[in-house]
Amino acid sequence: MAVGSYNFDDNTQLSAHFNVQEFRCKCSQHHDILIAEELVDKLEKLYTKLNCSKIIVTSGMRCPSYDISIGGNGGGQHPLGKAADVVCYNQNGERISSKLVCCTAQDLGFGGIANIDTSYTATHLDVRTSNIWYGNEVINYHTVTDDFYKYYGISREEEKSMILKGIDVSVHNGSINWNQVKNDGVQFAILRAGYGRETSQKDQRFEEYYANAKAVGMPVGCYWYSYATGVEEAKIEAQVCISIIKGKQFEYPVYFDLEEQKAFATGKANCSAMVRAFCGELEKAGYFAGLYMSRSPFNSYMEDDIRTKYALWLAEYGSQLNYNGSVGMWQKSSTGKVSGISGNVDMNECYINYPERIQSAGLNGFSNCQIIDAPAIAPEIPKTENQATVEVSINGETYSGKLNKK
Repeated sequence: MAVGSYNFDDNTQLSAHFNVQEFRCKCSQHHDILIAEELVDKLEKLYTKLNCSKIIVTSGMRCPSYDISIGGNGGGQHPLGKAADVVCYNQNGERISSKLVCCTAQDLGFGGIANIDTSYTATHLDVRTSNIWYGNEVINYHTVTDDFYKYYGISREEEKSMILKGIDVSVHNGSINWNQVKNDGVQFAILRAGYGRETSQKDQRFEEYYANAKAVGMPVGCYWYSYATGVEEAKIEAQVCISIIKGKQFEYPVYFDLEEQKAFATGKANCSAMVRAFCGELEKAGYFAGLYMSRSPFNSYMEDDIRTKYALWLAEYGSQLNYNGSVGMWQKSSTGKVSGISGNVDMNECYINYPERIQSAGLNGFSNCQIIDAPAIAPEIPKTENQATVEVSINGETYSGKLNKK
């Protein structure tokens, strides 16, 4: 397990939500800070899975003397840089119960987990690789359970209360009444934009689905079905996809759909390289890139970095997704029934607030600079036959200038 060593005053941003300084020992000595990469990675996954507004690290790395001074033995996970005590907050700024944090951390594969206060709002998490510890320090300092769900009486159905219900559709789903779809509780839709390497392979109902879904306020993403067997082909497909979706706004990711056996036959390294190539082209063009695959070939043909590099959408039909890592979306069935769609439709669960992430980052056609109150022509300002002077308000500031007629 890689453990980084940082100077006392280092301000390196370790990940999207965590900085070196958050893990600094709280003693008065200016010593180095040890932080395990896996710890930061798993904390990011916890942030995503719980849809946190923030996670506060109340205690990170501890030198042995400080650890002993607060009741430790000086030789635990904190001095090794492999542990953090945290308080998690939801989108309303409220503390998330340590009971739910413990359950979620269990799902994410933390090695040591424990509630550490009587109010059940602070949680110890570590990435030890042996002697799994699921504890409750209010009770004792030893393992008290092998399953937090059972221990705290939390049903897995209750955990799923945060899940969003969605569908994915293509021309094969025929005419869709999007009002009925929305009224049936569907919260998002992923549309097939097309397939292959030609613009003529745009999905025949993509424009129709996009316009009608948007008309009823349905958040959407899209996917591109790949026939590529090499990196250069994947790049070509990406550019065709970009040309098809250009000018549209997607609240959910744009996915590379990898399913063809002829692609898998090229091997793990090549398949992973194709994903990086396609998604890399999307990211350069300002899109939030994702990967769709069935769970089994994903495990067989994707290298480790792909697991956390892009938005992950896995397919496995049944009562659960048998995958130990973190995913953003699960395609759970191809035989769903939804009002407004004739026949079967693919059903999905989403665990991440993609619309907030994508729009706040200004990706997928959304801009960080939102234009409001922008009349095309200010009537009080003179215009000529070939010129018009306009005023626009951008983020509270007013700008004016002349537009020349072409």
